[in-house]
Amino acid sequence: MTASKTAPAAKPVAKKALAAKSAVKKSGATASAANKTPAKKAPAAARAAKPAPAVVSDGTAASRPAADAPAVHRCAWAGEDARMRAYHDDEWGVPEHDSRALWEKLMLDGFQAGLSWRTILHKRDALRKAFAGFDPAKVARFTGKDVERLMQDAGIVRSRAKIEATIRGAQVYLEMAKNGEDFAEFCWSFTGGKPVRTDGGPRVASSPVSERISKELKRRGFKFVGPVIVYAWMQAVGIIDDHDRACFRRTSA
Repeated sequence: MTASKTAPAAKPVAKKALAAKSAVKKSGATASAANKTPAKKAPAAARAAKPAPAVVSDGTAASRPAADAPAVHRCAWAGEDARMRAYHDDEWGVPEHDSRALWEKLMLDGFQAGLSWRTILHKRDALRKAFAGFDPAKVARFTGKDVERLMQDAGIVRSRAKIEATIRGAQVYLEMAKNGEDFAEFCWSFTGGKPVRTDGGPRVASSPVSERISKELKRRGFKFVGPVIVYAWMQAVGIIDDHDRACFRRTSA
């Protein structure tokens, strides 16, 4: 009888034990599931984009030095300015064969006359906007009103002579095309279609080739295309490969 009276009292204890065991099991399952949950990816904006590869003088890709890499040697003119360094690493000396791009760079070098390339590089976006993306067909139609408008644009080099020379340069470019003279073929014809590689030593300001090109450009009607400006342009567009001997761009070529 005693046993029968005490037996029911044992049931609540059993229920509590089962409940506790179930809670422990459930807790373990939750922890296990949490461990299996994949980590969320960082927002796209937080993931830094990889820098574009540099391009060596033959037009192929080359690895840009990593931010934490040991110091590399660049041509001295690249200096410490970030934009100048990027221009040196990615653009300067890369062979350009697109007619419009060759013309744009010639016009930009014309704007450089009497100034530093750093000044022009920092104004390049504004110049491109002001001159309709350097589309010769559009620039050739600029009028006196456009000249006055550009003279009020503080973002560019406000030289009337250079602005008018760029408009005239667009007209000459179109005249050459109309006469069957491709601008890229004209530019590269002076070196047989191939870059001229210097020895990487002290640079000169002009050359016999830049003098010949300058003469032919002037004969066609271009302005601000003296031998010195033309030589700088030849370096920029890769007609001359003129990186320093120790420059990483030369050694990777």
